[in-house]
Amino acid sequence: METINGQNMPCRELGKSGLKVSAIGLGCMGMSHAYGAPADKKEMTELLARAVDMGYTFFDTAEAYGTHGCPHDNEELLGKALAPYRDKIVIATKFGIRFSGTAGTGPSPLITDSRPGTIRQSVEGSLKRLGVERIGLYYQHRMDDSVPPEEVAGVMQELIREGKIAHWGISEATEEAIRRAHGTCPITAVQNRYSMMARHHESLFPVLEELGIGFVAFSPLANVLLSGRYDQNSTFEPGTDYRSSMPQFKPESFAANKDLFLLLRRLAEEKQAAPAQISLAWMLCKKPWIVPIPGTRKLEQLRENAGAADVVLTPSEVSALDDALDTIPMSEVFGGSRIVKKC
Repeated sequence: METINGQNMPCRELGKSGLKVSAIGLGCMGMSHAYGAPADKKEMTELLARAVDMGYTFFDTAEAYGTHGCPHDNEELLGKALAPYRDKIVIATKFGIRFSGTAGTGPSPLITDSRPGTIRQSVEGSLKRLGVERIGLYYQHRMDDSVPPEEVAGVMQELIREGKIAHWGISEATEEAIRRAHGTCPITAVQNRYSMMARHHESLFPVLEELGIGFVAFSPLANVLLSGRYDQNSTFEPGTDYRSSMPQFKPESFAANKDLFLLLRRLAEEKQAAPAQISLAWMLCKKPWIVPIPGTRKLEQLRENAGAADVVLTPSEVSALDDALDTIPMSEVFGGSRIVKKC
């Protein structure tokens, strides 16, 4: 089992890029954005330090993760909290969106902007907030229909040559966009929504394998629903916690998903694991270049997620799970914030 810096968690390479990260990454958005009011900075700094101690080396943020009062809160948090560990970790951040602020109680619609000048401004801001000379992995947060993928990739190529970023990727990308961008500047990773309840991006796996691109799965637990920690009586703060409007957290969804929950519990008991670990192990055991990035504010969940890297599912077990997921009835699941035209 290969590890990084002698840590406990195994590592894996994102595609054929040479970029090695912990098998489980830490999605940090929820510390500052979309999962209630921002968490206490001191507590999150301690949590991030514990994550490094556990072997996490891959931390995910974005320039857009914050609040109206502090729009870049998450990058600023990571820049300070992870400063002592910069030579041991990879921080991934993103450019290319802003929130419209017109959502009401749910997720705000997104406005995309990947013009070269905007990218240049974004990278300088992220470098400063993260306190680094070079960003480990820099994603286009969402495709911008007004800017060709080749043009964005050209800017990424320039930033790599200038030493401002080491690798780049795209989030929520299509096969066409991936191929077009990759032809100009090789992509290290595609980051898309992926979980047992949202499997539509599996259609991209053949092209990612062909091109040697890694796959980073965000919301791998369907916004933590598949952790088994919530039920029909769970409530979320409207306006600050997006789960208050997500379909999978409506009271009736728990009855609709009962067979899925039962499947996870049964396999968890068999493997002496937790349901969340089964959900994460399922995707880890599919491909050696898939890295899930579940988020949490809780030490117990952080430790549990890390333990998923030690849960082994055989190819036949993964296949059986896929077959079951094809037929099990499920509720709707949140599919992402709506994109609106630029103002």
